[in-house]
Amino acid sequence: MSDELQHDALEYHRYPRAGKLDVKPTKKMVNQRDLSLAYSPGVAAASTEIAANPSAAAELTIRSNLVGVVTNGTAVLGLGSIGPLAAKPVMEGKAALFKKFADINVFDIELNASSVDEVVNIVAAMEPTFGGINLEDIKAPECFEIEEKLREKMNIPVFHDDQHGTAICVAAAVLNGLRLSEKNIEDIKLVCTGAGAAAIACLNLLVSMGLNRDHVRVLDRKGVVHSGRDNLDKYKALYAIDTVDRTLDDAIDGADIFLGLSGPKTLSQDQVARMGEKPMVLALANPEPEILPELVKEVRPEALIATGRSDYPNQVNNVLCFPFMFRGALDVGATEINDAMKIACVEAIADLAKKEASEVVSAAYGGKPFQFGPEYLIPTPFDPRLMIDIPPRIAKAAMDSGVATRPIEDFGQYHRQLREFVFRSGLVMKPVFERAIATPKRIVFAEGESERVLSAAQVLIDDDICRPILIGRPDVMREKIADFGLRYDLESDVDVIDPNNNPACDATAMEYHRLMGRSGVSPAFADSVVRGSSTVLAALQVIMGQADAVICGVQGAYPQHLAHIKQVLGVAENVSSPKAVTLLILPSGSFFLTDTHATVDPEIDDITQSAVMASQLVKRFGMVPKVALLSHSNFGSRDNQFSQKMREARKRLFALYPDLAVEGEMHGDAALLDAIRDRVFPESRFNGAANVLVMPSLDAANISYNLIKILGDAVPIGPMLVGLNHPGHVLTDSVTVRGIVNMTAVAVVDAIERETDSAA
Repeated sequence: MSDELQHDALEYHRYPRAGKLDVKPTKKMVNQRDLSLAYSPGVAAASTEIAANPSAAAELTIRSNLVGVVTNGTAVLGLGSIGPLAAKPVMEGKAALFKKFADINVFDIELNASSVDEVVNIVAAMEPTFGGINLEDIKAPECFEIEEKLREKMNIPVFHDDQHGTAICVAAAVLNGLRLSEKNIEDIKLVCTGAGAAAIACLNLLVSMGLNRDHVRVLDRKGVVHSGRDNLDKYKALYAIDTVDRTLDDAIDGADIFLGLSGPKTLSQDQVARMGEKPMVLALANPEPEILPELVKEVRPEALIATGRSDYPNQVNNVLCFPFMFRGALDVGATEINDAMKIACVEAIADLAKKEASEVVSAAYGGKPFQFGPEYLIPTPFDPRLMIDIPPRIAKAAMDSGVATRPIEDFGQYHRQLREFVFRSGLVMKPVFERAIATPKRIVFAEGESERVLSAAQVLIDDDICRPILIGRPDVMREKIADFGLRYDLESDVDVIDPNNNPACDATAMEYHRLMGRSGVSPAFADSVVRGSSTVLAALQVIMGQADAVICGVQGAYPQHLAHIKQVLGVAENVSSPKAVTLLILPSGSFFLTDTHATVDPEIDDITQSAVMASQLVKRFGMVPKVALLSHSNFGSRDNQFSQKMREARKRLFALYPDLAVEGEMHGDAALLDAIRDRVFPESRFNGAANVLVMPSLDAANISYNLIKILGDAVPIGPMLVGLNHPGHVLTDSVTVRGIVNMTAVAVVDAIERETDSAA
């Protein structure tokens, strides 16, 4: 470790508070009533229920989502037996990974206990506390015995990650390596250096998947493990083969796979050269592998290589496995993690690598595209689909193998719950997506060559959200689709409009001239605009009935896109101008801000229209609108032109829409907190937090939106344009792939509602 990295790591652990974990209550405790429910006397109801029915603990306590990460500090990372106290930062880190990747709570348990029985007795006694146990950094062979005994004693999953997590990730890499090299696992020869916990677990899992034990050669510090050796423990003895091989040099000839779980520079280039056809080299020692990948490539360019390092392709990282293994096991109340569940995890990880890589994955690695092949055998730890794909496979395997005590009845709903955690926008967007999927529409994308649009199109096609229409050069789009490993076909899965070869160009220009001819636009100028502006071209598809809605703004300045959209799609009747509403999804709730992008200095009519249209939008999301007109004035505390504007807007809204729950003018905190609002104005027309926040100016709205987005770690949906005569939305150049998908679903629902209104 460099001095700089060591310094930064220590600062990271010290500040702003010591350590990496915190414990926070999940229920509000702000008054005496809350306290009486949380503790005495109300807590007795929960305890009595569990005493009568122990399975109720899964519903009434944290137990069904709580894992104990347990160590005795005898084999900590590459540091050795440094003791339980020094192991605590590692266990806290493991706990943080559980929470980050799978929303699983963890208590880290560091035991000052060295003997097998002592560890087993302490951990087994804690079974009422936990839904599962993750053993960590316990030396071999004691780790095998501890796990075996705990599995016998406990009726919850016990998983030694150093063994089984490594084994699962290795097996996934091997499975995909065999797929690429077109070899069968039953036929291959495997040589393994290292005979510790991870190595034995890897071999055991591969054997359970079909590897022939007689084709395996294992080496420890004394050489090949063979049947003539004495004093082998029972775990090594499983691989004590009758063979004349005594050294790695003897064993390596013709090997299909080298599995290194030993130390640096164990394997030579000469030995790699003598391996079988299309060899696979898994050199997993850290920080320096058994052989560096570049040395392997020098002698065997076709070799498939994996390491334990993040600076090379195909990192075998246990975080690909353990959070999602426990997520699936906990969600069905599994009593153990068995071979069927491990194999299901292997197959899920391997299958995920064959899918196209997500935008999140590419962004985490500097925009690098990932595509299944020699450089991408297994997913990266930053792939959000690990949480979506793996737990259901684990849960199903647990159910099929008879170890699930709470079987999942609706896997469709379970998938949606997992998606909601990953993207956080899932819950709020649920009614919008359901309507969009039920009645897909044609959505035209002005920036069809954008990598984000092309990636979003894959999701839209897979989920049947819409029929994408992409504006762009087909050859450019095909090249990018191939680079990003996307699976759809330009000729069959989407419609393409090539602005350089558009048979309908003349007709489209004529339509633009029809719309704009009395605004100084000549036929020649109309032709040049249609050929030069993909936004105009896209919007005209809607006007001409070739598309149901338009999405633009992924590239370029917002005001220019908005001007084109407003010109072509027109403004709805009784609306002065379109308004931009942005939904911000926070852990504390969902809030619609308006007008965040369109109207610089709204008049009273703009504010009332914005409030009404935003309220209609809120209803589409299955929510009841509660509107707050925000100001520096709090119910008349200031009297100037700015406060008067918001005050007058409330009067108009009350007169025109008496059933709308609207209040103001008010401070932002009064809009969100009953306690503040009741103190200054107890006659408020709504309870709880407002969900429509109407701002007095574009400055206020846009600044608030950007601050909340960053400081509140919010997921933005939008900006959503309201008040247009035809469905269309202008996005921003910072929008993500997920943001494009979300806004496309909104656009589909816009088109559905317009169609319904027209029919009526």
